[in-house]
Amino acid sequence: MPTTPASSLYLGLISGTSADGIDAALVDFDDARPQPRLAFGRTYPWEPALRARLVELGQGGARLGLDEFGELDVRIGHAFATAALQALADSGTPAAAVAAIGSHGQTLRHRPHGRAGDGGFPFTLQLGDPSTLAERAGATVVADFRRRDVAAGGHGAPLLPALHAALLASAGESRAVLNLGGIANLTLLPRDGEVRGFDTGPANGLMDAWCLRRTGAGFDAGGTFAASGRIDQALLARLLDEPWFALPPPKSTGRDQFHLGWLESRLVGSEAPADVQATLLALSVRTIADALQAAQPDTARVIACGGGVHNPVLMAALSAALPGCIVESSAVHGLDPDFVEAMGFAWLARQTLLGRPGNLPGVTGAAGPRVLGGIYPAAPGSFFRCSEDWAVATGAANE
Repeated sequence: MPTTPASSLYLGLISGTSADGIDAALVDFDDARPQPRLAFGRTYPWEPALRARLVELGQGGARLGLDEFGELDVRIGHAFATAALQALADSGTPAAAVAAIGSHGQTLRHRPHGRAGDGGFPFTLQLGDPSTLAERAGATVVADFRRRDVAAGGHGAPLLPALHAALLASAGESRAVLNLGGIANLTLLPRDGEVRGFDTGPANGLMDAWCLRRTGAGFDAGGTFAASGRIDQALLARLLDEPWFALPPPKSTGRDQFHLGWLESRLVGSEAPADVQATLLALSVRTIADALQAAQPDTARVIACGGGVHNPVLMAALSAALPGCIVESSAVHGLDPDFVEAMGFAWLARQTLLGRPGNLPGVTGAAGPRVLGGIYPAAPGSFFRCSEDWAVATGAANE
């Protein structure tokens, strides 16, 4: 049943494909404003050993027993709760002032076509026990957004094009919103016509993984590793030969498809590490540009968000690959590029509480609009029972 939230504040939480941190965005959906306002945004780090395990599992080859699966779900729930409590403390916001927390969780597998090789039932799996989050944070939680769309025949992704359209569409020009996370995805906002969106392939995920393997750094700061190498055209051709790139939308993917094993199976072994990094950057640029030019050739402006916005080599290469098209950060439009996705899950939580659909069937391929996610209400009096967590988060316990 839809509800009428007493507050216009929502907290969105997401850890993306790269698992590089938990993004928290406190968003004010005051109807008196023309668009939602980011009241607070911050990224909270994973505990290193937990992140290492998540990255390992995300690569697709590691095995996970049932006991570890259950413990990992709760452990991630605690990590999200800690991030939520810290965000509330850092922003000076009591849990009671938040209508709901929208939690994406951490994706371990995304198989909208079933398991590779033998088909089977489609599924998508995000961990981060929402009951644990609701108990510790002392707030209503909305979570598990993707599976309802998959159950309705969709891909469960991308889920943010409706928000992109509300915030960034223009009647004067055809635009695209480009999310440069671990995986790249496009939202197409034509001057007239239907909003569309789909994943294009790797963005930062493969580059981060290769950089970590070869340099020990978790990401290629400033794109300097890629800039020190040269594009290996033969390797690029082998990477582009991946059949997934030729699939028509709707389409989505993840780290479990584009991982180091996928890359290494296409190496001959004599490539210089920096040349591989340069080629991976070229792969991201080429697949994004090809997809955009095929799907919306009159695009006048690409508005980029996600961690890749901070890679000047990547952004410059995208501009060069899209002549006549402005490529710019979402910051130009008043949206912090680091927190657009987290804002999206705050928006999805609000949609759910209001009984409104969160998906666009024309984007995901679902049979129709669906209200997404499950609601985990705050326990009566839980705000007061969480006083110990609140004291720890605010530092009051040491006073």
